[in-house]
Amino acid sequence: MTGAVVAIADIEEAARRIAGHVRRTPLERSAALSELCGVPVHLKLEHWQETGAFKLRGATNAVLSLSGEERERGVVAASTGNHGRALAHAAKTAGARCVVCLSNLVPQNKKDAITALGAELRVVGKSQDDAQVEVDRLVLEEGMMPLPPFDHPHIIAGQGTIGLEIVEDLPEVRTVLVPLSGGGLIAGIAAAVKARSPKTRIVGISMTRGAAMQASLVAGHPIEVEELPTLADSLGGGIGLANRLTFAMVRDLVDEVVLLSEAEIAAGIRHAYFQEREIVEGGAAVGIAALLAGRIEIRGPTVAVLSGRNIAMDLHARIVAGANGLEGSA
Repeated sequence: MTGAVVAIADIEEAARRIAGHVRRTPLERSAALSELCGVPVHLKLEHWQETGAFKLRGATNAVLSLSGEERERGVVAASTGNHGRALAHAAKTAGARCVVCLSNLVPQNKKDAITALGAELRVVGKSQDDAQVEVDRLVLEEGMMPLPPFDHPHIIAGQGTIGLEIVEDLPEVRTVLVPLSGGGLIAGIAAAVKARSPKTRIVGISMTRGAAMQASLVAGHPIEVEELPTLADSLGGGIGLANRLTFAMVRDLVDEVVLLSEAEIAAGIRHAYFQEREIVEGGAAVGIAALLAGRIEIRGPTVAVLSGRNIAMDLHARIVAGANGLEGSA
C-alpha cells in the first residue's frame, strides 16, 4: 500500500483493542438505492454508534492506547462536534479529564452532548483552526495529551476498523463511498479495504462549501480554506498545514473525490429519512446524496458509509419538509 502510513496490522490491532467498547454496526442493503443504481447498494450504519457517530472508534482506540501517566494528564482536542463527543465518552470511561475546543460554528446540540458527558468545553473563534490554538495552549501550559480528530495514527486505525467490517460482510464490494473531511475516516477505511480488496474503489464525498482536503489535493499540499456554514457541518474545518498523515494517505489511497451542493446534501437527508427510515446529519448523507445526484460511476456492489446522526432536530424537520439549506429555504 504505497504511502499508507497506517497499515493493515495497525487496524487489525485496533479492532482487537476496541472490541467490546464500540458497536459492530450493521451493513444493510438499501432496496431503494439498489433499484435506482441497478447494483446492490448497502448502507454501513455507523450512525448507530452509542455517541451517534463513527468517531467513537478512533477516540476509544486512542484513549485505550495511552499509558496510565498519559491518561492522568488528561486529553484535549479540537472538534466540529462528533470527535469531541466521542473523546468525552472514551475519557469518561477511562476516568480521564477531557477538554474539547470548538469554534462558534459548531451547532449547540453538539456542544450540549459533549458537556453532558462531563467534558470541559472551550468555544474559541470562527474555525477549527482557531479552536486548535486553545488546544496547543493547553498542551504547552498544562501538559495535556492531544488527541486530534483525524491526524493521529491511533485515530486513523480505529476508524479503519469500519473498512475491515465492510469487506468481511460484503467481500464482493467494488465501491465504497466515504464522507471526507480531515481524512481520518477515509484514510483508515481506504487502508483496510485496499489491503483486503485491492480493486475496490474508494470515493470521498464532501461539500462545495469549504472542502479543505479536496482543495489541498488540488494544490498538492495542505492549504487553508475558509470554513463556511454548511449542512455538512461535521465535514468542516481545515486539515492542518502541518498535516502528518491523512493528506498523504488520502492522496495515495483514495480514487476520486466528489463535491456536493447544499441542495444535493439536503436531498440525501430526506432520502435517508423517507426511504431508509434513518435520521442522519448532512455530513453522513453525502454518500446517498452522491448516488441520488448521479455523481458516482457505478461499478458493482456499492457501500455508502452513514457516519453520524447528530443533527439538530429542528434543522432535520426543516430539511425533511423541503428546505435545501441551513436558512430553511425550499
